[in-house]
Amino acid sequence: MQCEKKIFAGTSFPGLGKSVAEEMGVSLGAVRIERFASGEIYVRFEETVRGCDVFLIQTISPPVNENLMELMIMVDALKRASAWRINAVIPHYGYARQEKKVAPREPISARMVADLLTTVGIDRVITVDLHAPAIQGFFNIPVDHLTALPILAQHYRAKGLKDAVVVALDAGGTKTAEKLASRLDLPLVGMYKRRRAHNVAEVTHVIGDVEDRTPIIIEDMIDTGGTLVEGVKALIEQGAKPEIHVCATHAVFSGEVAERLGHPAIKEVVVTDTIPIPPDKSLEKIKVLSIASLVAAAINRIHDEGSVSELFY
Repeated sequence: MQCEKKIFAGTSFPGLGKSVAEEMGVSLGAVRIERFASGEIYVRFEETVRGCDVFLIQTISPPVNENLMELMIMVDALKRASAWRINAVIPHYGYARQEKKVAPREPISARMVADLLTTVGIDRVITVDLHAPAIQGFFNIPVDHLTALPILAQHYRAKGLKDAVVVALDAGGTKTAEKLASRLDLPLVGMYKRRRAHNVAEVTHVIGDVEDRTPIIIEDMIDTGGTLVEGVKALIEQGAKPEIHVCATHAVFSGEVAERLGHPAIKEVVVTDTIPIPPDKSLEKIKVLSIASLVAAAINRIHDEGSVSELFY
């Protein structure tokens, strides 16, 4: 007899948890999460999870450390309550940009987070568009790496943009941009950037023809928007149409991002709901696509021991 499947959500983005549960035709499980005056986190699951296949939805978004700690405390509570399997659904994996050492005496924080999550008792991780796919190898447990690429591609197919090109802002994003270009049957343009400091980059070369073209810039995440604006300026200088479309899976949206995304040459910004967008960083040109159906389908397939990779082909 198959064990019961239960869905719970942390406080980082309860709206996404509710949307996933609605897609699955179930109700979110009851869990009580509170903060003590000292800032410590209290968690109590208010229904039995003994012997259950539990899917815990918690994105590691700002405040990153707070949400990561809450996730680990929830996992500990589930472990002590005898859940059969604990599946952590982490749409945005925090610390993913610190996946290697680039200077002496630096941490590899993405690996450390993987070690923490494994040690606390997670049995499986489901995540979306990791900044560095190699992070999957930091875990000694199964990792289902979902992608929002089909959702983004469907959006642009429906728009039917003419004379468009897909743009990768740096070498690290070329493979993803190439996949989007292939799905849309569009040319690929690359850029070379030099990073002078954290969140500070300079675009030095545009590789490909963008003159009189409509660029579609694709990134895995938009943080402060500094690199993005530099890319937009470089495209305009090379003769691209001042109607630039930007898409990314994760709307991290830090600092002066709203002001930068307001650049007049940026026509539309498409992101997914892996991270909640605060009201002060929301613009009319931002369109949010939901990953709820993707996550729901993945959860159902994992529970039923089906293929997750078939979702993307």
